Amino acid sequence: MNTLLASSFSLPGQQSKYIGKVREVISLENDLIVMIATDKLSAFDVVMPKGIPYKGQILNQIATHMMEATKDIVPNWLEATPDPSVAVGKKCEPFKIEMVIRGYLSGHAAREYKLGKRVICGVPMPDGMIENDRFSYAIITPATKAEEGHDEDISREEIIKQGIVSEHDYTILEKYTKALFERGTQLAKEKGLILVDTKYEFGKTSDGTIVLIDEIHTPDSSRYFYDEGYAERQARREPQKQLSKEFVRQWLISKEFQGLEGQKIPEMSEEYIKEISDRYIELYEKITGNEFIKGDVSSIENRIEQNILSYLKTKQLN
Repeated sequence: MNTLLASSFSLPGQQSKYIGKVREVISLENDLIVMIATDKLSAFDVVMPKGIPYKGQILNQIATHMMEATKDIVPNWLEATPDPSVAVGKKCEPFKIEMVIRGYLSGHAAREYKLGKRVICGVPMPDGMIENDRFSYAIITPATKAEEGHDEDISREEIIKQGIVSEHDYTILEKYTKALFERGTQLAKEKGLILVDTKYEFGKTSDGTIVLIDEIHTPDSSRYFYDEGYAERQARREPQKQLSKEFVRQWLISKEFQGLEGQKIPEMSEEYIKEISDRYIELYEKITGNEFIKGDVSSIENRIEQNILSYLKTKQLN
């Protein structure tokens, strides 16, 4: 299957291009941003060598679906989606932290808990919990945004003390994070899912408005459990049935890879890559309630370029 790992075209009025782990962000004139979701797969902050079919389209379409479903409670950067894998919106100055919020003891938090830690990002975690137990209330555990390598846990106090975010702005980020998680939890419940944890990223527009940017409630940024059977599995201390990227992380851990120095990325077979793609499609359909319509992948880069150019031309005419 054809996948997009990188784009090579330039756009009219292009000023800069940032290549992230999964997304490419192109800055244009007039404070316009074009974000391309590639098919790259990142785990433990390491990009895997092979792409996952339709992954970029899935991430982009879930993110835009969720931006639309939350814009009444938190303003966001999005203006248009001219291609299944592309979002266009307002240019923002990103905050250099990720707002991670956790409703359950899972993933990174659970791994830290098993090491005996009872405080994460300055937030206490109760004794006596087992993996995937629900917290009495959702906790915010921010992380620094690393240009390369691993993101690092950081506390609210350190963020403000180091001047990464002002106390005034951080209070708004906390408020928005809680509101988004509450809405995401509600949307997930309507589809028979539990939103376990997620991360949000924010930026500030040229007029000083704080807005939601990047992805939201996707399998790359979030963890979902199936609601049905959750309590029974938890009582039996069985692994939860989930829709997220965690199954990839667990597969990599079983192959003795966690992104640590000296570790070799295990080879993914074509069969396993298709399984990952199918799981992403399953999550898309489950979380949005819509059938996934596969985009034309005969020439993904050309398709994306032509759709962006058509949109920009239409925008100029208007």
